[in-house]
Amino acid sequence: MNICLFCKIISGEIPAKKLYEDDEMLAFYDIKPMAPVHFLVVPKKHINNLLELESSDSALIGRLFYKAQELAKELGCEEKGGRFIINAKKDGGQTIDHLHIHFLGGRALRPKLASWFMG
Repeated sequence: MNICLFCKIISGEIPAKKLYEDDEMLAFYDIKPMAPVHFLVVPKKHINNLLELESSDSALIGRLFYKAQELAKELGCEEKGGRFIINAKKDGGQTIDHLHIHFLGGRALRPKLASWFMG
């Protein structure tokens, strides 16, 4: 079985600049940040992507999002906000097959899909 990059970070095989860790998740800074504040929150349980969640994972995904917003606030993004992102599979832009939430903040972010929503 091929072990993914995030599983190696979770196990400590690959170092990361950690923000938070408990029994079920790890949060760490993105190695190639796209904003002044850019971190990821990943479950320690390997789930390939959001489209492969099981009903038993519903509470876990809630805790991941709750921790992501707590960390965003702690890092100074509460007032102006930021972007929470989950990519799913190749066409969704997912490059590592392990469910993860990105948070980007610390500056104004362009609305990438605004023209699509506006028609």
